[in-house]
Amino acid sequence: MPELTVGQQRWSVAPGQNLLDALNAQGLNVPYSCRAGSCHACLVHCLRGEPLDRKPEALDAGKRAEGWRLACQCQVVDDLSVAVFDPKADGLPAQVESCDWPSPHVLRLRLQPGRPLRYQAGQHLVLWTETGVPRPYSLASLPQEDHFLEFHIDCRQPGAFVDVARTLKAGDTLRLGELRGGALHYDPDWQDQPLWLLAAGTGLAPLYGILREALRQGHQGAIRVVHLARDASEHYLAGELASLAGQHPGMQVQLLVPEHWEQALSGLRPTSRQTWALVCGGPSSVEAYSKRLFLAGVARNQVLADVFATRS
Repeated sequence: MPELTVGQQRWSVAPGQNLLDALNAQGLNVPYSCRAGSCHACLVHCLRGEPLDRKPEALDAGKRAEGWRLACQCQVVDDLSVAVFDPKADGLPAQVESCDWPSPHVLRLRLQPGRPLRYQAGQHLVLWTETGVPRPYSLASLPQEDHFLEFHIDCRQPGAFVDVARTLKAGDTLRLGELRGGALHYDPDWQDQPLWLLAAGTGLAPLYGILREALRQGHQGAIRVVHLARDASEHYLAGELASLAGQHPGMQVQLLVPEHWEQALSGLRPTSRQTWALVCGGPSSVEAYSKRLFLAGVARNQVLADVFATRS
């Protein structure tokens, strides 16, 4: 049977056992949110040996070359020695610059990282509390806003990270984990093509960054922004979106609440086969948007979607 080593602990595990399960069964409490290779909270550093990685593409090539792996996607097949991610040693410190509430349940959090980060609109980061609670969040800021990183945090339901986020104030410290890209981005080749940005809840965060990046690059095609919220008070960027639409005649904003959801979905009919659609939110809303786009004739490879991980 292969042996697994973490620090001074060494124990035998069943061949092929999931690495995350093996670590947590030993009481190491490696955090995770999704078990799908998306949240990146379960990073471990391979010191000796190599696990069987079922989803190598989920991790940046540079991180893989350094020996990092996602425990949830790995199986122990031979003797293996790993170190779990330590946010205090491995994470980048970031100071809370400001916290405000643009709606009753959405916290807008701005962080000043210990060093500048290179990123693109649509990417996300794992945020760690000082007590070691992780949660991945999409960036709503742009790289040009290099003095802060902005995140929109849905605080409607309690959660290990959310409970801490509610108490944050300027000057507090968080830790930043891995910066990674999901499906969402802006491609300059889309400049003359219609661009649809379809969001639910705080799924608007990365699309807000992508919208401003498209406008910054002089996007010429029509832009349609659709935001579904639980009620009108939760259209937390309504003012900012209206201001941008006022400055850009080719931009249209549609703010939806659940009672108008089905009717609005049936009205999503692109006028061009060149339409690109970016979708972000919870599983059910992303599925509904994507299904409607497919029925409306938008090619599958022109629909880019990010689904939020299960809350923790």
